[in-house]
Amino acid sequence: MAWWQLSVQSTADELEQTENSLLAIGAVCITLSDARDSPIYEPLPGDSPVWQHSVVTGMFEPTRQLEDLYDQLIKLLPDHQLATARKSILEDQDWERVHLQHFKPVQCAHKLWVVPGWLQPPDPSATNIQLDPGLAFGTGSHPTTRLCLEWMGDNDFKEQSVIDYGCGSGILAIAACKLGASSVFAVDIDPQALSASTENALRNDIEPEMLHISLATLLAIDEVDLLIANILSGPLIELAPKFASLVKPKGRILLSGILKHQVNDIKCAYQPFFNLNSEKQREDWVRITGTRKPERESDFRRLE
Repeated sequence: MAWWQLSVQSTADELEQTENSLLAIGAVCITLSDARDSPIYEPLPGDSPVWQHSVVTGMFEPTRQLEDLYDQLIKLLPDHQLATARKSILEDQDWERVHLQHFKPVQCAHKLWVVPGWLQPPDPSATNIQLDPGLAFGTGSHPTTRLCLEWMGDNDFKEQSVIDYGCGSGILAIAACKLGASSVFAVDIDPQALSASTENALRNDIEPEMLHISLATLLAIDEVDLLIANILSGPLIELAPKFASLVKPKGRILLSGILKHQVNDIKCAYQPFFNLNSEKQREDWVRITGTRKPERESDFRRLE
């Protein structure tokens, strides 16, 4: 069974009015999409950002007449929106199957793969992370996650203690466990992320005594060999002194979630505490790694 669709371009200021116009003529649901290729990156908790220019689409039951719906919408729109109004037919499909077809195994390093849970690993002998993309927060395909996994696949984790700060789906924490870390702490500020991490840890047969999942405020550990943070640049800068206090002297740090124009600000925040390596870029995103400097009195002054 086909459904009718009507779509209109809208600015952020007129978004509510446009949605109300579609609802007024009987839209059963409304979706938004980006009209000008202006991506919204992961928002801070509590934020609900929208695009400055959106395509607002209403879906209508097939018992209605598409031409009548279009005529009704035109009467409700301001003149400057009339040229953007479009009508279309949405053919019925097995939407779950269509959704799942978008997810494929991702090779992140020579012997490190992220594999959707319903597929067989392409290389059974490799380190394979089974992930359910329905749990959100990270599937291994985003450049920031890929940058982290590439680095992790090329480094030794044996007998290492690790914090994944801002764990999301738990993908990086699970990778650390599978790559040989002795203990891993996955923390986040969002309880939903902790649920996703727990589900994915179970899917990957990670022992609970190896992977400790908790809210960031409940993190109970002194220092670790490696701290991973794939989060936004603002929190990365704010948390630099705290992260330094959590990493052992000569321990390592792995940072991502950084856009290339933010690199200098991140470096300025971390150089007092870490010897930083050359950054690695994928698309517009950057990875920064470094080694903790021996503790100095000036470090403690910064943490006061």
